[in-house]
Amino acid sequence: MGQKEINVSAIQMCSKIADTEANIKKVDELIKRDIKKTDIIILPEVWTCGWSPKNFRQTAEKISESKTINFLSSIAKKYNCWVVGGSFITNENGHYFNTCPVINRKGELICTYSKNHLFSYYGCGEGDFVQAGDKAVMVDIEGVKTGLTICYDIRFPEIYRAYRKAGADLFINCAAWGLKKPIPWECMTRSRAVENQTFMVALTQSGYIEENEWNIGHSRIIDYKGETLSEIKDQKEGAMQAVLDFSPMYDFREKCTCINDIKPNYEVKCV
Repeated sequence: MGQKEINVSAIQMCSKIADTEANIKKVDELIKRDIKKTDIIILPEVWTCGWSPKNFRQTAEKISESKTINFLSSIAKKYNCWVVGGSFITNENGHYFNTCPVINRKGELICTYSKNHLFSYYGCGEGDFVQAGDKAVMVDIEGVKTGLTICYDIRFPEIYRAYRKAGADLFINCAAWGLKKPIPWECMTRSRAVENQTFMVALTQSGYIEENEWNIGHSRIIDYKGETLSEIKDQKEGAMQAVLDFSPMYDFREKCTCINDIKPNYEVKCV
């Protein structure tokens, strides 16, 4: 089991398209302004370049030479916290991925997660510019087993169930979710928490993207029963913060053991 409490902070922001330097500067300013002490800082999806798949590759970085990783490492050491670095575009020998890095208090890169499901609908061709990751990644953040997902992954409850079965106590979904899809964002982020009795950080970008498209800008930290612990509504930029207390969650799981009622398979009878 994870430690009893952990302080989580998450930055909602509007990224400038294809301008990594400007976005690094903005993150640095928002953290300085809004975060004093925390155990984890979380950033949204593609915060380095904004949600514009056609521009992804021009901002891509090799992890071994990444200025984004170097910046996040400096943040981790400066604030003595873990950093779940949202995502940025990586180039691995000509293969491009939408990648979430996780960095410990010492500034060391512990792991990366590459987005498993790519959003390529309604004229948005993410899959034309990056390829999907093929592994779910759960990282132990000082005793808190944390399942990593990115944006469109939220539509696939299977990955969250796999994390829960593997012992996850916290889900993080870093997103750049569109304003035109409010109901799926609100419903599915809460559902993944409730159905797995697990804390959820649902963090998305805010603000204008391009070509009359906007991010939804409603980030939330949700508990294992679906209650909102902290949120940032609308297009505001800044940090939301909550202390996650795991002891009541473990008690709740012992009293409501619905996870034990999952069948190994569900054969469908067609009549």
